[in-house]
Amino acid sequence: MARPSGSRGARTATLSDVAKLAGVSVATASKALNGRNHVHAQTRARVLDAAAQLSFSPNSLARGLLAGRSGTVGLLTSDLVGRFSLPILMGAEDAFGAGQVSVFLCDARGDAIRERHHVQALVSRRVDGLIVVGSSTDPRPPLADAVDVPVVYAYAPSEDPEDLSIVPDNVGAGRMAVEHLIACGRTRIAHISGDRDYSAARDRVAGATAALDDAGLEPVGQVSYGTWSEGWGRAAAGILLDRHPEVDAVLCGSDQVARGVMDTLRERGRTVPDDVAVMGFDNWEVLTTGARPQLTSVDMNLEELGRTAARALFDAIDDEHDRGVRTMRCRVVLRGSTAPLN
Repeated sequence: MARPSGSRGARTATLSDVAKLAGVSVATASKALNGRNHVHAQTRARVLDAAAQLSFSPNSLARGLLAGRSGTVGLLTSDLVGRFSLPILMGAEDAFGAGQVSVFLCDARGDAIRERHHVQALVSRRVDGLIVVGSSTDPRPPLADAVDVPVVYAYAPSEDPEDLSIVPDNVGAGRMAVEHLIACGRTRIAHISGDRDYSAARDRVAGATAALDDAGLEPVGQVSYGTWSEGWGRAAAGILLDRHPEVDAVLCGSDQVARGVMDTLRERGRTVPDDVAVMGFDNWEVLTTGARPQLTSVDMNLEELGRTAARALFDAIDDEHDRGVRTMRCRVVLRGSTAPLN
């Protein structure tokens, strides 16, 4: 029987203690206490009861998971000042828990030699695992085979299918964007994207095209590829209106592009959203909330992606390493630029 927590000489209960009392593995106890799926209701209840008996608090979970380990992890990014890296890193740190796990953050600045140096430094510090955050969603080379700790790739997937990668579902995002525009009554939808060389651009186009096909609609003109800039949005919108004045919605590859499109529509005497609905990607709030009207955009849930990557790393540290590419669902953030037609 466990000693009462307030008795002299009592030690803090660990996750292993909870697992032993509940008659389950440490991994199952971890999942039950974290509220994860694939745990039978009776098993979860047994684990929770054991935790209560031992006065094991959820805040002790990370310590229990890392019992006998260094209690440190590495976060390696290629773009620390980037628009996409920081929310992912914030979400990961949230999941690791304040004061529970020490996090070493390194910025490789997109340089392969610097990255190798940081990896060697992190491994020499005996980190228990690594999260590698890419600067884009394009696949990236895996870390060297010499890395003998679990690695989870976030945002940019590893080129090795045996690695675990957590990425936004850009195909699904393109689909849900078009479905939103159709739900707003739009039927003449054009797509102005960013750089064709980016997988995110191609994936979003694939999803948007599939949604149009399912609705029996033809896209207005060809997809316009260019740069991820307001200047490209302004220029592409001018060409679009010259060729297809009948357009009633424009799906844009980024919020920057969308702001440029809105500028041209305003200059041409088209009202947003009454005449033409406009929708962006990335939900960069400094752009979306500063637009007039405010811009509807697809949010990639980057903080949740970071939290998911951290939880996956915990599983890997606990010898439950998954493999392959796991996609995270995006969401549409509704604002005034896509109000339904009357």
